[in-house]
Amino acid sequence: MFKLYLLYAKQFLVRGQEKLSRKQFIFLSSVLIGIVSAFAVIFLKAFAHWVYSFATFINATLKLSFINSILPVIGILLTVLVVKRVLGGTLEKGTSQILFIVARKASIIPKKQMYAQIITSSLTVGLGGSAGLESPIVITGAAFGSNFAQQFKLTYQERTLLIGCGVAAGIAAAFNAPIAGVLFAIEVLLVDVTISAFTPIMIAAATGALVSTVVLNENILLIFRGKQTFDYHNIPFYVLMGIFTGFIAVFYARKFLKTEHFFAHLKVGAYRKALIGASILGLMIFIFPTLFGEGYESIKTLADKDPGKLLENTLFAAYSNNSWILLAFVGFSMFLKAFASGITLGSGGNGGNFAPSLFLGSYAGYFFSKFLNLTGFTDLPVSNFTLVGMAGILSGLFHAPLTAIFLIAEITGGYDLMIPLMIVASVSFAISKRFEKHSLDVKNLARKGNVFTSNKDTNILCTLNIEDLVKTDYLTVDTDQDLEKVSDLLAHSDQVIFGVVSEDNELQGIVYFNEIREIIFDSAKIKNTQVKDIMVQPVQTVHLFDSMETVMNKFEKSNKVFLPVLKNGKYYGFITKSDVLESYRNRLKSMIFE
Repeated sequence: MFKLYLLYAKQFLVRGQEKLSRKQFIFLSSVLIGIVSAFAVIFLKAFAHWVYSFATFINATLKLSFINSILPVIGILLTVLVVKRVLGGTLEKGTSQILFIVARKASIIPKKQMYAQIITSSLTVGLGGSAGLESPIVITGAAFGSNFAQQFKLTYQERTLLIGCGVAAGIAAAFNAPIAGVLFAIEVLLVDVTISAFTPIMIAAATGALVSTVVLNENILLIFRGKQTFDYHNIPFYVLMGIFTGFIAVFYARKFLKTEHFFAHLKVGAYRKALIGASILGLMIFIFPTLFGEGYESIKTLADKDPGKLLENTLFAAYSNNSWILLAFVGFSMFLKAFASGITLGSGGNGGNFAPSLFLGSYAGYFFSKFLNLTGFTDLPVSNFTLVGMAGILSGLFHAPLTAIFLIAEITGGYDLMIPLMIVASVSFAISKRFEKHSLDVKNLARKGNVFTSNKDTNILCTLNIEDLVKTDYLTVDTDQDLEKVSDLLAHSDQVIFGVVSEDNELQGIVYFNEIREIIFDSAKIKNTQVKDIMVQPVQTVHLFDSMETVMNKFEKSNKVFLPVLKNGKYYGFITKSDVLESYRNRLKSMIFE
């Protein structure tokens, strides 16, 4: 029956594509993608909230505090099982894959990503893994957009636009924050979009937020209603808060990646690795239950007027009224979050860093303001600092200050904190950018040698393979040959450049025909001149491991149209600027019109 409904829906859309203009069909598509993405959010959020409520109930009624530690172990083991048995043994994690796919894979996302992220993240995070659901939500929404575009044979630009629609709808539905959804899609993932692309992305974000609001209970979403008045006298402290969150963001990024890398490369089987990592995570959660799952409930508690509730049902419950013990608990939770998230993902779980960044930000904001208050140095509005701290960490980790500012503004129900949000987000971004060139997601790509920029020309160049463009059949000469040999080669080939190589194929120099023309046509000089007398050293050499952007920079610096290519230090052939530009043009055409 379900397949029948899908068939009817597809037939309806095919007719719609025939009847509607291209722009109208894109608008219709953005609405549908917004609806589907919202329901993915609803499923994931509702499931995660139900598990958290279940664990809390068991802990409170039966006093089984270890339930919070057992569930993540089960979740990560089940995730590994699904990946190996259902998903073919591999699963791409993190929003960085969207950046890579848009830049290098013509915005074509595999079909399995429409369900793989939902299944695995619901098991990992839903059962208590210390990560976030937003990254899987974003990937799922992007996959819906890409595959919808492929189904109806839309162009590369339209595929990319619908990916943006899925991303925006996912974030908008997860937080009931349509503006933040639009900004996240444009600022973090699709920085190279035109003004005309805003409308479909806004439609998708509004649709996703509306569906989520109608279906999801408000207490499942991360929403705050209680704020304290903004006092401009506290501006210096907000600046200090921005500096503090900037350094915390750098700390999180580095420790998370090291921890994830360590567990991901453990030389043990997948199930044993999952069991080791999940067991360590379970122990951490037993001591600090706030590390369980996304942590949104603890964020709400921390921003509340009675944050001491955070210590209930923990080993420190007897000290819930002790502000210094609570502060120490918050500080240790903040410090351990990077390791907990790294273990969750590195040992086989699936999730993202969006929720951890909000968790870390709220804890950092509370710690900063409460510490200053307890020392008697000042009297800061703790709840305000708890909220703006989230913007600081989000901005610092993802290098997305606009998304951070408007997300927190939307989930707090207004723009009363706009000035402190702008201060903290921008200062944190500046600090993070100073110490980390790339955001957390792009840094992961850079480590794999896949870094790229928002410059479309650079991204297209990076899709080209140097080895495919190298001409290895060029004739070569050696240093002791006279010019009569070179003249004979010129007469029987169309080469205008020759590599001078030794017996073991090392590049000794280059002979340019245009530079020896006078000698070649002078019979007296040609007999008394050897190759070593007229060869020149290459201004630039290309290596097979160079990026195509590097190759083009070498062409520009050398002002040459031919450059010699080395493989393992030995002469390999020549690459020409015209061949590179021709391949670039062909690749650009295929991406636009395919």
